[in-house]
Amino acid sequence: MLFSWQTDTSIGKKSWSYVEDEENKTPEQIIHDMIDIVSKNGNLLLNVGPRADGTITDMQKEVLRTIGKWLNVNGDAIYGTRCWKKFGEGDAQPTKGTFTDNRATAYTARDIRFTTKGNDFYAIVLNWDDTGVFIKSLNKEVVSDAKIVSVSLLGSDEEISWEQTADGLKLFFSKDRPCDYAYSFKISFNKKVGAHLESEAVNKVMKHGA
Repeated sequence: MLFSWQTDTSIGKKSWSYVEDEENKTPEQIIHDMIDIVSKNGNLLLNVGPRADGTITDMQKEVLRTIGKWLNVNGDAIYGTRCWKKFGEGDAQPTKGTFTDNRATAYTARDIRFTTKGNDFYAIVLNWDDTGVFIKSLNKEVVSDAKIVSVSLLGSDEEISWEQTADGLKLFFSKDRPCDYAYSFKISFNKKVGAHLESEAVNKVMKHGA
């Protein structure tokens, strides 16, 4: 979407209020949804289902704490960022349509979402692969005369190996995982990468997963 938009979802699958037999979404599903939405220039409004006295169940508290823990590591790839010329790449097809957000999408390391901040390009890889990840969207034609200054994996102090080819950018993960899911590479360029490209965003109502 060319302009900012907002969508909402609830931690609970059965109700947006408190019910005793609630079944909750996993933190991983909500984090994946949030990343997908932000990469498409959107904001996520997350609902919790409090009891009548305003307290929140321990299970929903734990979901919120886990999301916060992920953001403590990867927040630089989310807060204050903007969408790129395209939202990402990959094979998985997210759920589409109204009231489909209870179904989690099975992502692989080929599923990547992009955000930007100044000359920094973030590639959030939605699963782990010990062999690394190849970003086809950062091929020679797209990168053009932009030069990579540094590559890091948020939450890791390890030096990240990478290789730029005509067909894309090969990135290798750190030895240890910095978080439990969705891993954010920070690729700093000497200028905004892909500035010459036409945006794939459209000026129409966009639903999460579309």
